[in-house]
Amino acid sequence: MRLSIIIPVFNERATVLTALDRVEAARADAELIVVDDASTDGSCEAVAERAREPESRITLLKHSVNRGKGAALATGVARAAGEYVLFQDADLEYDPADYHVLLAVVDSRGAAAVYGSRFGAARPKMSVRHLIGNRLLTSLTNLLYGSDLTDMETCYKLIRRDLFQELGITCTRFNVEPEITAKLLKRSVTIHEVPISYEGRSFADGKKISWVDFVSAVWTLVRLRFLG
Repeated sequence: MRLSIIIPVFNERATVLTALDRVEAARADAELIVVDDASTDGSCEAVAERAREPESRITLLKHSVNRGKGAALATGVARAAGEYVLFQDADLEYDPADYHVLLAVVDSRGAAAVYGSRFGAARPKMSVRHLIGNRLLTSLTNLLYGSDLTDMETCYKLIRRDLFQELGITCTRFNVEPEITAKLLKRSVTIHEVPISYEGRSFADGKKISWVDFVSAVWTLVRLRFLG
Protein backbone atom coordinates (compact mmCIF):
# COMPACT_ATOMS: atom_id res chain seq x y z
CA MET A 1 0.00 0.00 0.00
CA ARG A 2 1.33 3.39 -0.96
CA LEU A 3 0.54 6.10 1.59
CA SER A 4 0.29 9.87 1.10
CA ILE A 5 0.51 11.97 4.25
CA ILE A 6 -1.10 15.39 3.93
CA ILE A 7 0.21 18.05 6.33
CA PRO A 8 -1.64 21.40 6.37
CA VAL A 9 0.46 24.22 7.83
CA PHE A 10 -0.50 27.70 8.97
CA ASN A 11 1.97 29.60 11.15
CA GLU A 12 3.59 26.54 12.77
CA ARG A 13 7.24 27.61 12.49
CA ALA A 14 8.04 26.46 16.02
CA THR A 15 6.93 22.87 15.46
CA VAL A 16 6.69 22.05 11.76
CA LEU A 17 10.24 20.78 11.25
CA THR A 18 10.05 18.56 14.33
CA ALA A 19 6.71 17.25 13.07
CA LEU A 20 8.29 16.44 9.71
CA ASP A 21 11.15 14.63 11.45
CA ARG A 22 8.66 12.46 13.33
CA VAL A 23 6.57 11.77 10.24
CA GLU A 24 9.61 10.71 8.21
CA ALA A 25 10.84 8.50 11.04
CA ALA A 26 7.45 6.82 11.37
CA ARG A 27 6.88 6.08 7.69
CA ALA A 28 10.00 6.11 5.56
CA ASP A 29 8.19 5.05 2.38
CA ALA A 30 5.31 7.54 2.46
CA GLU A 31 4.71 10.46 0.16
CA LEU A 32 4.77 13.68 2.21
CA ILE A 33 2.70 16.60 0.97
CA VAL A 34 2.89 19.83 2.95
CA VAL A 35 0.30 22.48 2.11
CA ASP A 36 1.25 25.90 3.44
CA ASP A 37 -1.92 27.94 3.92
CA ALA A 38 -0.32 31.38 3.46
CA SER A 39 1.77 31.34 6.65
CA THR A 40 3.34 34.64 7.71
CA ASP A 41 5.78 33.37 10.36
CA GLY A 42 8.40 31.68 8.17
CA SER A 43 6.81 28.22 8.20
CA CYS A 44 6.73 28.01 4.42
CA GLU A 45 10.34 29.07 4.04
CA ALA A 46 11.48 26.53 6.65
CA VAL A 47 9.67 23.70 4.89
CA ALA A 48 10.95 24.84 1.49
CA GLU A 49 14.50 24.66 2.76
CA ARG A 50 13.90 21.17 4.13
CA ALA A 51 12.32 20.09 0.84
CA ARG A 52 15.44 21.13 -1.07
CA GLU A 53 17.65 18.77 0.91
CA PRO A 54 19.01 15.70 -0.92
CA GLU A 55 16.77 12.65 -0.62
CA SER A 56 13.85 14.77 0.62
CA ARG A 57 10.42 13.22 -0.02
CA ILE A 58 8.56 16.45 0.73
CA THR A 59 6.32 18.09 -1.84
CA LEU A 60 5.49 21.66 -0.80
CA LEU A 61 2.29 23.26 -2.09
CA LYS A 62 1.33 26.85 -1.30
CA HIS A 63 -1.84 28.88 -0.97
CA SER A 64 -1.43 32.56 -1.83
CA VAL A 65 -4.14 33.50 0.69
CA ASN A 66 -5.30 31.76 3.85
CA ARG A 67 -8.15 29.41 2.90
CA GLY A 68 -8.47 27.09 5.90
CA LYS A 69 -7.68 23.50 6.87
CA GLY A 70 -10.34 21.95 4.66
CA ALA A 71 -9.01 23.75 1.61
CA ALA A 72 -5.46 22.68 2.47
CA LEU A 73 -6.50 19.03 2.74
CA ALA A 74 -8.29 19.23 -0.61
CA THR A 75 -5.21 20.75 -2.25
CA GLY A 76 -3.02 18.00 -0.82
CA VAL A 77 -5.29 15.11 -1.76
CA ALA A 78 -5.63 16.44 -5.31
CA ARG A 79 -1.85 16.11 -5.67
CA ALA A 80 -1.52 12.78 -3.82
CA ALA A 81 -0.62 9.54 -5.57
CA GLY A 82 -1.04 7.10 -2.67
CA GLU A 83 -3.75 4.48 -2.41
CA TYR A 84 -4.55 5.91 1.02
CA VAL A 85 -4.30 9.43 2.44
CA LEU A 86 -3.60 10.24 6.08
CA PHE A 87 -3.93 13.67 7.63
CA GLN A 88 -1.30 15.03 10.02
CA ASP A 89 -1.30 18.37 11.84
CA ALA A 90 2.01 20.20 12.20
CA ASP A 91 1.61 21.20 15.86
CA LEU A 92 2.88 18.04 17.63
CA GLU A 93 -0.45 17.25 19.32
CA TYR A 94 -0.57 13.92 17.46
CA ASP A 95 2.29 11.40 17.43
CA PRO A 96 3.22 9.81 14.08
CA ALA A 97 4.47 6.81 16.04
CA ASP A 98 0.80 5.81 16.12
CA TYR A 99 0.56 5.41 12.34
CA HIS A 100 1.19 1.69 12.60
CA VAL A 101 -1.99 1.05 14.61
CA LEU A 102 -4.13 2.73 11.93
CA LEU A 103 -2.35 0.98 9.08
CA ALA A 104 -2.69 -2.40 10.81
CA VAL A 105 -6.47 -2.18 10.42
CA VAL A 106 -6.08 -1.71 6.68
CA ASP A 107 -3.73 -4.68 6.50
CA SER A 108 -5.91 -6.98 8.61
CA ARG A 109 -9.40 -5.92 7.51
CA GLY A 110 -8.98 -4.06 4.24
CA ALA A 111 -10.62 -1.05 5.89
CA ALA A 112 -11.50 1.95 3.72
CA ALA A 113 -11.53 4.41 6.63
CA VAL A 114 -9.72 4.30 9.97
CA TYR A 115 -9.81 6.99 12.66
CA GLY A 116 -7.33 7.42 15.48
CA SER A 117 -9.39 7.98 18.63
CA ARG A 118 -8.00 10.20 21.37
CA PHE A 119 -10.65 8.76 23.69
CA GLY A 120 -9.90 5.13 22.96
CA ALA A 121 -7.69 4.63 26.00
CA ALA A 122 -6.93 7.02 28.85
CA ARG A 123 -8.37 10.55 29.10
CA PRO A 124 -6.46 12.68 26.58
CA LYS A 125 -4.43 15.69 27.66
CA MET A 126 -6.71 18.52 26.60
CA SER A 127 -8.55 21.39 28.24
CA VAL A 128 -11.95 20.76 29.79
CA ARG A 129 -13.47 23.11 27.19
CA HIS A 130 -12.11 21.08 24.29
CA LEU A 131 -12.91 17.79 26.01
CA ILE A 132 -16.57 18.75 26.40
CA GLY A 133 -16.74 20.18 22.88
CA ASN A 134 -15.35 17.01 21.34
CA ARG A 135 -17.69 14.80 23.37
CA LEU A 136 -20.72 16.85 22.36
CA LEU A 137 -19.85 16.86 18.65
CA THR A 138 -19.19 13.12 18.62
CA SER A 139 -22.43 12.43 20.49
CA LEU A 140 -24.36 14.58 18.01
CA THR A 141 -22.76 12.68 15.13
CA ASN A 142 -23.81 9.37 16.64
CA LEU A 143 -27.35 10.62 17.28
CA LEU A 144 -27.84 11.98 13.77
CA TYR A 145 -26.13 9.22 11.80
CA GLY A 146 -26.64 6.12 13.93
CA SER A 147 -22.92 5.60 14.44
CA ASP A 148 -20.97 4.64 17.56
CA LEU A 149 -17.83 6.73 17.17
CA THR A 150 -15.76 7.95 20.10
CA ASP A 151 -13.83 10.76 18.35
CA MET A 152 -15.34 12.34 15.26
CA GLU A 153 -13.08 15.41 15.40
CA THR A 154 -9.79 13.53 15.37
CA CYS A 155 -7.12 14.72 12.94
CA TYR A 156 -5.94 11.17 12.29
CA LYS A 157 -8.20 10.05 9.49
CA LEU A 158 -6.79 7.35 7.20
CA ILE A 159 -8.99 7.04 4.12
CA ARG A 160 -8.71 5.35 0.77
CA ARG A 161 -7.87 8.16 -1.64
CA ASP A 162 -10.43 7.33 -4.31
CA LEU A 163 -13.13 7.20 -1.64
CA PHE A 164 -12.13 10.58 -0.24
CA GLN A 165 -12.26 12.11 -3.70
CA GLU A 166 -15.75 10.70 -4.25
CA LEU A 167 -17.04 12.47 -1.13
CA GLY A 168 -17.02 15.87 -2.84
CA ILE A 169 -15.67 17.78 0.15
CA THR A 170 -16.61 21.48 0.06
CA CYS A 171 -15.93 22.78 3.59
CA THR A 172 -12.77 24.85 3.65
CA ARG A 173 -12.13 25.34 7.34
CA PHE A 174 -12.22 23.16 10.49
CA ASN A 175 -15.76 22.04 9.62
CA VAL A 176 -14.13 19.71 7.14
CA GLU A 177 -13.86 17.14 9.97
CA PRO A 178 -17.63 16.69 10.46
CA GLU A 179 -18.17 16.90 6.70
CA ILE A 180 -15.81 14.00 6.03
CA THR A 181 -17.40 11.90 8.76
CA ALA A 182 -20.99 12.70 7.80
CA LYS A 183 -20.40 11.88 4.15
CA LEU A 184 -18.65 8.61 4.97
CA LEU A 185 -21.51 7.56 7.24
CA LYS A 186 -24.16 8.56 4.69
CA ARG A 187 -22.43 6.22 2.25
CA SER A 188 -22.56 3.43 4.88
CA VAL A 189 -18.76 3.27 5.04
CA THR A 190 -17.57 1.50 8.18
CA ILE A 191 -15.28 3.80 10.14
CA HIS A 192 -12.89 1.74 12.23
CA GLU A 193 -11.36 3.36 15.32
CA VAL A 194 -8.10 2.63 17.12
CA PRO A 195 -6.73 4.33 20.24
CA ILE A 196 -3.95 6.88 19.79
CA SER A 197 -1.99 9.19 22.06
CA TYR A 198 -2.64 12.93 22.19
CA GLU A 199 -1.10 15.93 23.89
CA GLY A 200 -3.24 19.00 23.36
CA ARG A 201 -1.90 22.51 23.37
CA SER A 202 -3.45 25.74 24.63
CA PHE A 203 -4.44 28.91 22.80
CA ALA A 204 -1.28 30.46 24.25
CA ASP A 205 0.69 27.73 22.48
CA GLY A 206 -1.01 28.53 19.18
CA LYS A 207 -4.15 26.38 19.14
CA LYS A 208 -6.55 27.88 16.59
CA ILE A 209 -9.90 26.09 16.87
CA SER A 210 -12.56 28.02 18.83
CA TRP A 211 -16.24 28.14 19.79
CA VAL A 212 -17.02 29.54 16.34
CA ASP A 213 -15.72 26.29 14.84
CA PHE A 214 -17.88 24.33 17.29
CA VAL A 215 -21.01 26.11 16.03
CA SER A 216 -19.91 25.58 12.43
CA ALA A 217 -19.39 21.86 13.10
CA VAL A 218 -22.88 21.51 14.60
CA TRP A 219 -24.45 23.24 11.60
CA THR A 220 -22.44 21.08 9.18
CA LEU A 221 -23.63 17.88 10.84
CA VAL A 222 -27.27 19.01 10.89
CA ARG A 223 -27.18 20.42 7.35
CA LEU A 224 -25.70 17.28 5.82
CA ARG A 225 -28.13 15.03 7.70
CA PHE A 226 -31.31 16.84 6.72
CA LEU A 227 -30.50 19.07 3.74
CA GLY A 228 -28.02 16.90 1.86
